[in-house]
Amino acid sequence: MDYFKKMRGTTQSPPRVRVVEIVWSWIGAFLGIALVGLMGSAFVDRLGQGLLIGSFGATAVLVYGAVRSPLAQPRNVLGGHVLSALIGVCTQQVLGHVPWLAAAVAVSTAIAAMHASRTLHPPGGATALIAVIGGESVHRLGFFYALAPVGLGASMLLAVAVLVNNLPKSRRYPEFWF
Repeated sequence: MDYFKKMRGTTQSPPRVRVVEIVWSWIGAFLGIALVGLMGSAFVDRLGQGLLIGSFGATAVLVYGAVRSPLAQPRNVLGGHVLSALIGVCTQQVLGHVPWLAAAVAVSTAIAAMHASRTLHPPGGATALIAVIGGESVHRLGFFYALAPVGLGASMLLAVAVLVNNLPKSRRYPEFWF
């Protein structure tokens, strides 16, 4: 019992977020993901490849919900995604015949490369993984995967983030570009 009393006093929940911040996060995420999805369905989907990838959902959390995080800044978003995509494609092409090994090598190498290049962006790990496990439609793209959907989609999310996050006086984005 004393242990739990002691622990209760030393742990805390994250600070409460103001409703206005929640609303701006929702607006940004809605517009960013909607733009990528709309552009994908209007142009890219006709080529047989969607523009939306799962890791963009996590990017949206960062660029619209944690705008001051170093992991949410343009250098990290674009650099982390594109670098991870290139690593994922290389890994899939070399080790794709052993999917579990390719997945592990792609994600771990992407993390190391993002650290080394100062572009750490957690969704980049998922981007590398998608290059390996994304199926034939992703594999057929080869290195084009790094441009579209990854580079183009990340750029759209960033453009919306710059617009939406600078509308209210309480938010400023980005904290740094490069």
